[in-house]
Amino acid sequence: MTTPNIAKADILNAFNFRHATKEFDASKIISDDDMKFLLQTAHLSPSSFGFEPWHFIVVQDKELRELIKPVAWGAPLKLDTASHFVLGLSMKAPMVKHDAEYIHTMMKDVKQLPEDVIEMYSKFYREFQERDFELDSDKKLFDWSSKQTYIALGNMMTSAALIGIDSCPIEGFHQEKAEALLREKFNVDTDKYGLSFMIAFGYRKEAPAHAKSRRNFDDIVTWM
Repeated sequence: MTTPNIAKADILNAFNFRHATKEFDASKIISDDDMKFLLQTAHLSPSSFGFEPWHFIVVQDKELRELIKPVAWGAPLKLDTASHFVLGLSMKAPMVKHDAEYIHTMMKDVKQLPEDVIEMYSKFYREFQERDFELDSDKKLFDWSSKQTYIALGNMMTSAALIGIDSCPIEGFHQEKAEALLREKFNVDTDKYGLSFMIAFGYRKEAPAHAKSRRNFDDIVTWM
């Protein structure tokens, strides 16, 4: 592993290049290598306590894409034209509550922490949930997981822009109906996972109609 040395101008150029692409050029397909790279940036993304409360489903089957359209009003044109379409799932309470089996497995088998460290880590995690953030309901725990999964989303979009690939994040879906579809047609255990977002990847059909607009930089930053 070497210290990164990417020019700041190149990074800012990628941020300016990126825009929420509404329609893709359906004739252009992302290579397997490039798509794996984007998913690897999700895999390597940080998460609170390092518990990675996410899963990503890449939907390439046309029939499955058609099934998504009725429950996702923001997705039809992307589903028709995007090279790759990804569902971002986040873990629900049975997976991320402080005493969940998944959490213990992460500490023991993935992080390979010794037992005394697991005991200490578990105490911190429980206090974080019960005291610091009051994650005392299933909804709050899912929302917390979604916050982590959005980090991976941002990293995938930025990484895509850095190599000239377009993207569009999508929250335009009916959550209850979408999760019913995931349960019935995608074999997702929706007691354990919920849908946080969808994202389309591909290559833009046309250049953006307008330049990127943002508030004044000084309005969003305070130095103290």
